[in-house]
Amino acid sequence: MSTQPLFRNRVLAGDWLAGTFINLGSPLTAEIAARSGFDWLMLDQEHGPGSEETLLQQLHAVSASGVAPIVRIANNEPARFKRVLDLGAGGVMVPYVNNEEEARAAVASVRYPPHGHRGVSKFNRAAGFGQDFDEYYAHCHERLVTMAQIETPESLAHLDAIAAVDGVDVLFIGPLDLTTNMGIQGQFEHPRFLEARRAVAAAARKAGKAAGILATAPAQIPVLREEGFSVLAFGSDGAAVVAGLRQSLAAMRTA
Repeated sequence: MSTQPLFRNRVLAGDWLAGTFINLGSPLTAEIAARSGFDWLMLDQEHGPGSEETLLQQLHAVSASGVAPIVRIANNEPARFKRVLDLGAGGVMVPYVNNEEEARAAVASVRYPPHGHRGVSKFNRAAGFGQDFDEYYAHCHERLVTMAQIETPESLAHLDAIAAVDGVDVLFIGPLDLTTNMGIQGQFEHPRFLEARRAVAAAARKAGKAAGILATAPAQIPVLREEGFSVLAFGSDGAAVVAGLRQSLAAMRTA
């Protein structure tokens, strides 16, 4: 946990934090990404093929890098938080947070009593297998990052209430889900999506939280930064592998 207090402080300070999605379930690509200089990695347990066993291997692979490992769980259920946090995740990205009640439920699942209702066990990797438990128990609510994904019109209607929840650190837009649920799938320059983007950034700023998003094109990045997004992800290990292999094949086909 030694790097995580710094990361959450940087999140809430509005520092520019560059990340990428790790969606292949591979500890090797996670390690490569960690060595590449990113500030944070999103280890995908929602749409990625990895299991809890491969997640543990990924966390091992990035643990020496100082990069913050944020795990996206499949659903806002207490047991899912408990499993990934006990394995040593530095925070959780929660899909489909639609309202204040769901945001509060997510934060409560991240935090031990009296701050929440996360189940307590001393012998887990996050607590140094019991050796660091007292320190971890006392301070993990100050260190673990909670990212609430904004992916539906309902969540847009409750932005201020979600952002105001103590412990929600980042309002993070899922562009494909949000545009799909708005009826404009993949139209990332549509005026309604641009308006939604600005609304998320404004709500985060008003609450003293960070705004985050997965950028869908390099040209978006400076625009997003200007709009107030500071926790940015771009690309993924899967996309990088596909692009690299296609480039290699194209070079040979045209030789």
